[in-house]
Amino acid sequence: MATSTPNDIELAGRLAAGDRAAFEELYRRHNRAMVRLATAIVRSRDTAEDVAQDTWVAVLRNIGGFQGRSSLAAWIFTILSNAARSRAARDGRMVSFDSGGDDADDGLASAFDGRGRWRDLPALWDEVTPERVVAGRSLLDHVNRAIESLPPSQQAVLLLRGQKDLEPADVCATLGISDGAMRVLLHRARLAVRRKLDAVLAECRL
Repeated sequence: MATSTPNDIELAGRLAAGDRAAFEELYRRHNRAMVRLATAIVRSRDTAEDVAQDTWVAVLRNIGGFQGRSSLAAWIFTILSNAARSRAARDGRMVSFDSGGDDADDGLASAFDGRGRWRDLPALWDEVTPERVVAGRSLLDHVNRAIESLPPSQQAVLLLRGQKDLEPADVCATLGISDGAMRVLLHRARLAVRRKLDAVLAECRL
């Protein structure tokens, strides 16, 4: 698990001292991703925004207890994940972050090598201009739609590992999953998004 950086310690100290600028910096850095992760868990944007706000309250209340054993981002997202799962359970929803079992036909073995890298790199997507994308939407819109269509567990891992760049051990601790499950979920998410985008771009080229 990655320990905090000097910048994390400084930010935490400023936040504990009531520095508004420190809070605004952290809010800008993480709030959008927090809402996206919470949405994947509770399946409601409005509820997810409430969970994110509750998380910030908890962060401010407990920042004095931050000891730097993980990155500050991992600490914040762990609070969020726990809050979102508690809210989902209260609303009668069961949320599981396991890998869903082995599936010999899911294409992972043929898509990735032993180090988790693509066997065949994705096609160059930058040759497609926004005007050529289906229904006039930008490629980024399709990326977001593809991510939002993933199961909650895959969304969570892709967001924390891919977007927020948390260390693997921090992702596992935040979601309460094993390293093996985390890697399977990440690869499945990447492969699913790639397939959806390949289909979109193939249509654009028709």
